[in-house]
Amino acid sequence: MRFQRCRMLFGEENFKKLQKAKILILGVGGVGSYALDCLYRSGVENITIVDYDVYDETNQNRQIGSEAIRELKTKRLKELYPNIEAINQKMDIKWVNEFNFQPYDLIIDSADTTRVKIELAKRVYKKLIMSTGSAKRFDTSKIEVASIWKSYGDALARKIRNELKKDRFNKNFTVVFSPEEDRCRDKGSCVAVTGAFGLTICSEAIKRILKI
Repeated sequence: MRFQRCRMLFGEENFKKLQKAKILILGVGGVGSYALDCLYRSGVENITIVDYDVYDETNQNRQIGSEAIRELKTKRLKELYPNIEAINQKMDIKWVNEFNFQPYDLIIDSADTTRVKIELAKRVYKKLIMSTGSAKRFDTSKIEVASIWKSYGDALARKIRNELKKDRFNKNFTVVFSPEEDRCRDKGSCVAVTGAFGLTICSEAIKRILKI
């Protein structure tokens, strides 16, 4: 049976909760694709992904589905995970303000655009699990989970905190972050960390759904 080991781990009632959960994943690159894979393999039946990008050769070091060069990420991941809903959509502030987030139990933010992440936090902070910077690192032991206000050592998280303070926003939401010092200047990345970010987000989502 496909999910036998999950049922053994979570128990039948909790497994049913996972099956019924509605989860939205924004951005399915190095972090989001692993969050998707983990949730899908854990039995979540209602997953929606949103992305607008196509695969590039440079994605192949860290992104699930990236063998399909020049193909839309949403299209390829729909082929790999046929039960999901895939929305090919550019995420900008207008989209964040107009999209209906109400039907979803959890929102996973693994998008790249800082302003989108900030606006998203304002709208759906109660349902949000956000990925901060996972590039320029390779030590998975440094990964942490905390409130955005207790995150530290990460430039993206710091910028988000500062911008939210300017906007007088002080609500809590969960972030996955790493205080590991940057190992390079540019966009170097390692799937050990980007994938672990996604898997950590999946774990947090499961705990949230099961209220652990």
